[in-house]
Amino acid sequence: MNLAAAAYAGLCRVRETQPLVVNITNNVVTNTTANALLALGASPAMTHHSVDAAELAAMAGALVCNMGTPGEENIAAMLAAAKAARGAGVPVVFDPVAAGVTSRRREVAKAMLETGPLAAIRGNASEILALAGEDAVAKGADSRHDSRAAAKAAARLAARLGCVVCASGAVDVITDGARRVDLVGGHAMMPRVTGLGCTATALVGAFMAIEADPFAAVVQGMAVMSAAGFLAAAGASGPGSFFTRFLDMLYSLDEAGIAAGVREAS
Repeated sequence: MNLAAAAYAGLCRVRETQPLVVNITNNVVTNTTANALLALGASPAMTHHSVDAAELAAMAGALVCNMGTPGEENIAAMLAAAKAARGAGVPVVFDPVAAGVTSRRREVAKAMLETGPLAAIRGNASEILALAGEDAVAKGADSRHDSRAAAKAAARLAARLGCVVCASGAVDVITDGARRVDLVGGHAMMPRVTGLGCTATALVGAFMAIEADPFAAVVQGMAVMSAAGFLAAAGASGPGSFFTRFLDMLYSLDEAGIAAGVREAS
C-alpha cells in the first residue's frame, strides 16, 4: 500500500471509530489542538488535573503529553496519566517542547523518559538533538537545526528508548531505529501559526489509537498533517485564513488530497 492509500485508510479508521485522545498540553494550544482533533474525526479530552488525567488516560485510545508550559500541575498530570496509560496498555506520545532550553525543561523531559516506554516522540530537530544528549541550541520552541541534521540522533534515540521518533520540519524524519521515512509536504506558512507542531503530535496520537504499528501510525499522522497544510495554503491570504483552511482540510481530506500534498523524499 502506498503512502497516500495507507494514510487515508488510517484516516478513515479515525473517522469511523472516533478514538478518545487525551491531551495534557500547553496553555497556548489547547483550543487549537482540540479543534484539529475534532476536524480530523477524533474525540479530544483536555485536562491538567492529575487524578482526572490518570482516569481519562486509562480509558483512552491514546495519551498525548506536551511540556510546553511546564507548571507543577501540568507536569504532575503528565506523569500520573503516563503511568495510568501504560498500566492500561494505552500508547503515550510525548512532545518535548523546547527540550534543553532551560533546566526545568531538561528535568521534565528526563522524568517523562524515565516513567516507562513511550510509543512515540515528536519534536523539532533541536528538541530531538537535546533529548538524544547532543548539543543543540533552540530559540524557545523553534528549531535552529534542519530536521535531517537530527536524523542519526533520532535513530539512536529511537533505538535506545524502543519507540518511534519524529524530527519534524520542512522534511519530517520518522524512524524507529531500524526503519526510516522522510516526508516532504506542508507549507512555509505553518510555523507562522502557533501550536501547529503541537497539533502534529496530537494528530499522531489519534493515529496511534487506531494503528497497531507505532511506526505506521506516526507516518500516517504526519502525512495527513503535511497534506492538510499544503492544501490549506492555496487561497490563504495569511496565517489567520491559513489556520481556518487547515481545519477545513483536515475535515474534508481524501486520498487524492493526501497524494497531492505529501510525498516520500528521495
